[in-house]
Amino acid sequence: MKIFLIITLLFLLSIVLLAPSRDVELLKEAQFYEKLENGAVQCNLCPNYCRLPEGITGVCGVRQNIDGTLYTLVYNRPVSINIDPIEKKPLYHFYPGSNILSLATAGCNLRCNFCQNWTISQSKPDDVRAYEFTPEKIVETAKLYDCESIAFTYTEPTIFYEYMYDIAKCAHEQGLKTVWVTCGYINEEPLRKLIPYLDAANIDLKGYSEDFYSTYTTGFLEPVLRTIEICKEEGLYFEITNLVIPDANDDPEMIRDMCVWIREEIGDEYPLHFSRFFPNYKLTNRPATPIKTLEMAYDIAVEESLKYVYIGNVGYIAEDTFCPSCGKKVIDRSGYILKEENIINGRCKFCGYKIFGEF
Repeated sequence: MKIFLIITLLFLLSIVLLAPSRDVELLKEAQFYEKLENGAVQCNLCPNYCRLPEGITGVCGVRQNIDGTLYTLVYNRPVSINIDPIEKKPLYHFYPGSNILSLATAGCNLRCNFCQNWTISQSKPDDVRAYEFTPEKIVETAKLYDCESIAFTYTEPTIFYEYMYDIAKCAHEQGLKTVWVTCGYINEEPLRKLIPYLDAANIDLKGYSEDFYSTYTTGFLEPVLRTIEICKEEGLYFEITNLVIPDANDDPEMIRDMCVWIREEIGDEYPLHFSRFFPNYKLTNRPATPIKTLEMAYDIAVEESLKYVYIGNVGYIAEDTFCPSCGKKVIDRSGYILKEENIINGRCKFCGYKIFGEF
């Protein structure tokens, strides 16, 4: 049945292929920018703070200065729409076993040389086919396919902020939940404006050093840490993912420092996912992450008293959830499939301990 739904959805997408356009009347003005002298603008959406002369797009490739006004080029233009298990985000403590409608537009505000979705994240809007889907149509589609929530994912959702914001508002009006899967590279004002219309996030903490960020992503670590802190301050539920890359961010000391920061600054209950790297995009000279490296990272996180630690992109180790109090298995997983859940009203079925998350 699920395969049939996906095929049907793909057919629906195929009949609404969107042709490239730069007609200003069809574009949406961007939020969070200021006008400068000589027709230039400065985008204040993310820490790149792009200063854009007339006709130039930002680092993201999707926000352009046209006649002194900043426009988003991807509003209503998703390049990917799929129905996923929510565990794929990954979110293990947010309505496990449910389906989620996932979407992305072209573009990203980082330049990670290991990107797994580089064919769309590193593309310009006109370089990849897009589909005409208004926020209302996205919500209608999610309801049509019995999805309980909508995920902004695959590329970096921050760069399609206006589209994401309007979808999230519409989703909440229709009783659907929203999920932000993000690298966390966003400024404080737009983040705080967005959070009331989000229900959960998975934040990609790519490594715990400024050197790693500057070498592998062209970004900075500190804004990502601040995003995580703000999400906690605002009460947004989130989980953290760390893609472990050989000879890049797999140093045990770096991993320990990251786990200590999470425990001391964020808390010991926020789930942490260590994900396996596979050679891709510009970083093809590295091997896939050895299983023993992932197990080392897992052991360090447990030693630092983090309560919920998982290994991803492997599919057979450290994927189940155990009660921190009695130690019994409360969620049995096989890959993205939920086999058994022993959580009742958010509590361990065996001892009554409150399991962190939303169930």
